[in-house]
Amino acid sequence: VYIGCGERGNEMTDVLREFPELKDPRSGQPLMKRTVLIANTSNMPVAAREASVYTGISIAEYYRDMGYSVALMADSTSRWAEALREMSGRLEEMPGEEGYPAYLGTRLASFYERAGRAICLGGDGREGSVSVIGAVSPPGGDLSEPVTQNTLRVTKVFWGLDANLAYQRHFPAINWLNSYSLYTNKLDEYWDAKFDAEWTPARVEAMTLLEEESSLKEIVQLVGMDALSRNERMTMETAKSLREDFLHQNAFNDVDTYTSMEKQFKMLSTILKFHHAGLEALQSGAEMNKLFNLPVREKIARMGLVGEQELEKIDALEGEMRDEIAQLLASGGDK
Repeated sequence: VYIGCGERGNEMTDVLREFPELKDPRSGQPLMKRTVLIANTSNMPVAAREASVYTGISIAEYYRDMGYSVALMADSTSRWAEALREMSGRLEEMPGEEGYPAYLGTRLASFYERAGRAICLGGDGREGSVSVIGAVSPPGGDLSEPVTQNTLRVTKVFWGLDANLAYQRHFPAINWLNSYSLYTNKLDEYWDAKFDAEWTPARVEAMTLLEEESSLKEIVQLVGMDALSRNERMTMETAKSLREDFLHQNAFNDVDTYTSMEKQFKMLSTILKFHHAGLEALQSGAEMNKLFNLPVREKIARMGLVGEQELEKIDALEGEMRDEIAQLLASGGDK
């Protein structure tokens, strides 16, 4: 269910053109056949804009009660809140922060709390769910404004889209430092049971490396890359691999468009194993440039294109990197 709430008309036109051409991977039919579009563009009545969000969530609940798993996208809740503000002003209600009605937070909470999994009434015990993704587009990118802050209080997951990443053609353009999930504790227990308690340490270490890279970038901008130690250079190189080889995804590639958790874990583990092996090699006197340009690095960069039925190719990379690093050290190290 896609709700075009207060956005420009050409955006809804793009959806109407693209969705009939996209194929449902399960049925092979056009994706439009299992899509509901609610168009309420910026030139339509304000009262209808407020109602469009409730219409969308009601339709989503209708399909959920039939036993379907429904994804609802509301684009954007900022325009919906502006309609709420205008309606409140016409009703001469007491305004709250920045002119929004005082009950803005309550209305947002009542919308998002309708998401969730449900076991429906009936003898068949069917199970359905509604997943809500609300797009917030604050004026000027100001995340301190009321709609954003009230949304963050209610939702437990935040994806921060970054214009700089989009300009760099890094998609999905989600900033890994600003985004967060409050479900990690529960999910870590589940994935640790699946991956022999190795998932949480790998995820935490990857985030630590990305945070360290952000700090080191400031030093590099001031005094240059040569000011960094060998270990810090390795951290920068691993973080670059995490960004470009793991977090980057090509949605138009048949293989890279979907990645199972097993493949994600293997990709992440391989990058971190190269980081650990690289640190050991640097301490043993390996030449930095040769280490960073080993042939196995290209194979690591192409892990996303390995099919789900060929995951043993990713497993084999650990042995290859060990062999190549050993050959590098045997050739004389850092001259």
